[in-house]
Amino acid sequence: MNVEECFEDFRRRDWERESVDGTVRLAVVGIGGFAENRAIPGVRAGTYCEPTVLVTGSPRRTRPVADEFGVDHVLAYDDYLAGELEGEYDAVYVSTPNAFHAKYARSAAERGKHVICEKPLETSAERAREIADACARAGVTLMTAYRLQLEPTVRRCRELVAAGVIGDVVQVHGGFSHPLLEFADADTWRLDPDLAGGGALVDLGIYPINTTRYLLDADPVSAYASTHSIDDPFDRVDEHVSVQLEFPGDATAACTASFDAHASSQLQVVGTNGMISVSSPFGGVVPQDIVVESGEMRTEYTGPPVDEVREEFDYFGYCVLTGTRPEPDGADAIVDLRIIDAAYESAETECRVVLDPSRSDASNADRGS
Repeated sequence: MNVEECFEDFRRRDWERESVDGTVRLAVVGIGGFAENRAIPGVRAGTYCEPTVLVTGSPRRTRPVADEFGVDHVLAYDDYLAGELEGEYDAVYVSTPNAFHAKYARSAAERGKHVICEKPLETSAERAREIADACARAGVTLMTAYRLQLEPTVRRCRELVAAGVIGDVVQVHGGFSHPLLEFADADTWRLDPDLAGGGALVDLGIYPINTTRYLLDADPVSAYASTHSIDDPFDRVDEHVSVQLEFPGDATAACTASFDAHASSQLQVVGTNGMISVSSPFGGVVPQDIVVESGEMRTEYTGPPVDEVREEFDYFGYCVLTGTRPEPDGADAIVDLRIIDAAYESAETECRVVLDPSRSDASNADRGS
């Protein structure tokens, strides 16, 4: 593959290999800002899913949201857990605070419903395995909502790396900062370690970590990290984090995240014969601006952004309808949580933590679902 071939039909859905009929009816569990402003509109704009039930702690306040998007049913959490209206949906999208993911995902799996769950899959690798095992036992599809894996710019970048356009990858640099308190109150659940499982690393750092693994198609063998928090309201979680990952061979990755810095995101992949740079990959709307340097050649592609949330839900629906296992599955999410656990251990001990690349994080049952 050369660069020009990769840039042809840049927005192609290479995962969409056959025509399918029908849609997957979704219950959206947790109607926060992202669900209301991005997820539900993304589902509505897509082809393979439709929202039919909203599950919330405030049914009365959520009713206008349901009316706006033409969703017939609104349920309280307890009613959802009791199985009310389970005939009105085929799958659930879990968008609650992280510590409640297992509760609602397991309930769905036990009723034979497919699951797409926000990242991180839970607050620890152990708790994430509970979700993966429950879905495996039930024989239902589990997808972790790594929407960047469905974003065309990131997919084209992966193709270029795999084709050796920049030679062997030596370094990956990924950073994501977001001034949290400009958009949320100090009592946000994201600053509660019991609900979130961590701070900037869990909420933001997971983006460059997972994207690096996806681009390299490899898992790290070690992690070294440092965290820093100044004072309230970040005193219980990491305000700033830096993680150094070592991969098999010569590749390393430097991943940074911050809850209290100017909004910024960047991704750069440096190889022995070139470099790929992606502008603003992690901020929610990728501008489709990618620069590739290969030897003495420099190529730039700029195009209109694609709704990565719509792509994500269409991919999930397509996988359910065709019986295809999603790439960002439970095992993928568990690896990230093992890396996060190792990073926090490293930050506490000030030592490099070795990760066993041969360890399987998915049970045999999970691999067979």
